[in-house]
Amino acid sequence: METRWLTGSQIVIETLIEQGVTDVFGYPGGQVLSIYDELYKASDRINHYLTAHEQGAAHAADGYSRVTGKVGVVIATSGPGATNLVTGIATAMLDSIPMVAITGNVPTTQIGTDSFQEINITGVTMPITKHNYFVTDVNELSDILREAFKIAKSGRPGPVLVDIPKDVQLAVAPFVPRGVVEPYPKELVDEATIHEAVKLINQSKKPYIYVGGGAAGAGIGKDIIELAERTDAYIGCSFMGLSAIPHSHPRFLGMQGMHGKYSSSLASKNADLLIGVGVRFSDRSTGVRSDGTRPAIIQLDADLAEINKNVKVDVGLVGDIAHSLKRITECCKKQSHKQWHSVIEGYTEDKAVIDEKLTPQSIFGIINAAKDDDTVVVTDVGQHQMWTAQYISLEKERRFASSGGLGTMGYGLGAAIGARIASGSKTLLITGDGSFGMNLTELATVVSYGLPIVIVLFNNGSLGMVRQWQGMYYGGRYSNSELNRKTDFVKLAEAFGLSACRVATAEEFKTAFENAINGDKPYLIDAVIDIEEKVLPINTEDKKEV
Repeated sequence: METRWLTGSQIVIETLIEQGVTDVFGYPGGQVLSIYDELYKASDRINHYLTAHEQGAAHAADGYSRVTGKVGVVIATSGPGATNLVTGIATAMLDSIPMVAITGNVPTTQIGTDSFQEINITGVTMPITKHNYFVTDVNELSDILREAFKIAKSGRPGPVLVDIPKDVQLAVAPFVPRGVVEPYPKELVDEATIHEAVKLINQSKKPYIYVGGGAAGAGIGKDIIELAERTDAYIGCSFMGLSAIPHSHPRFLGMQGMHGKYSSSLASKNADLLIGVGVRFSDRSTGVRSDGTRPAIIQLDADLAEINKNVKVDVGLVGDIAHSLKRITECCKKQSHKQWHSVIEGYTEDKAVIDEKLTPQSIFGIINAAKDDDTVVVTDVGQHQMWTAQYISLEKERRFASSGGLGTMGYGLGAAIGARIASGSKTLLITGDGSFGMNLTELATVVSYGLPIVIVLFNNGSLGMVRQWQGMYYGGRYSNSELNRKTDFVKLAEAFGLSACRVATAEEFKTAFENAINGDKPYLIDAVIDIEEKVLPINTEDKKEV
């Protein structure tokens, strides 16, 4: 291919386009002006979405990635621009979301002089990235960017940061286009380990498959169902595993754990074999048996560090989980466990129902009836997040985005922006008045780009989950969890340019939501619910601390 001599900023844009990037999120500033100038010139080949804050841009790149499976890209300037990305990068890291963050920095000659808006962002982000780079030579820039994409989407995915000083952006170097980089080859589990797992499965009478974020991110729901059908197993999931398996599938029992479904949590506890697929056995998802016993455990994961980290396993399979699943399924005997069926069928669940009172259950009953299967559901963090996990009906993969590992309040609106741009599908944000208040300035982004995102705001005048714990375990001492704010969210939304309404009954919500979800404009529904509504069940071994 023909060699072209380009500036570092041109190389950044050309490499992004080369890697198949069509959409980036960010916010300009002094040390990335040359990159933004090249974005302007290439606007017919790559789209840039200007957010209201760099944190919102990082969450948008995250939401974009969760819906598409592609690497999300965010750009920010040096100093506060770069540090404003930190929460978004950490959110992606803890949930294994592939992202490339590109930051500008002061010229290399000024590094270490406390120059205006200088920050050692590679040092700051070292613990929350898979890898990061400080580029000092423009001749290495294109290959560094390619390697960043390769690392971000290889093995266990995650964020990579590339920090580019201003003089490197302006320097000139030869550029030779290349193709889209492929992930590093996936490790394949050896046949001896496969057969160890198969032996345990063939001996099992009560098998249970526990699905996590690694499975949801890999898009292997069909493979998991195939294994379940062959071994006559039931399926549950962690919070991050939601949407991996269709909600309506007869073998799917829902989310297990602290705020999970009774059926999945009981199935996990009473199974004689637990098959964990892309799941880290979080303390909030994995209970401890009161009699001290445990089932046999098989764990499939792309990351060796997760094997035996939180629970001791009998067989650990590290590598390509899709390949491992297929080989296990091929080698297992076709099984039938009628007694296990009768046990599971004895578990009953509360379902989202519609009544006159505006409750979380009635809200989700209405939402499930009105939305379609392509609707992307995004949440913030708190009670509304757990109610969503308990009651939402998700039928397709990559139709759910929420901060699991870091639990980032303020994640939702930025992520919904990225999810809507990525999917082109109806997008629903479930949020709470506490979370929404953290990054509500992104309403400006929603309106500016005409994104028809429907926002359902659970408004109970409090930091609901914090208040719930204070009421249950801290003697009802509601220290700074009752907001007592005078914010009128309807007027606020209208000031940003959204349509909005306030509802206090299920019938009012039904009318508002059906109009909003079937419309083509952004809409906010301020749903006033009782401050005493709680997330139940709440299964914890130690009820003294969260």
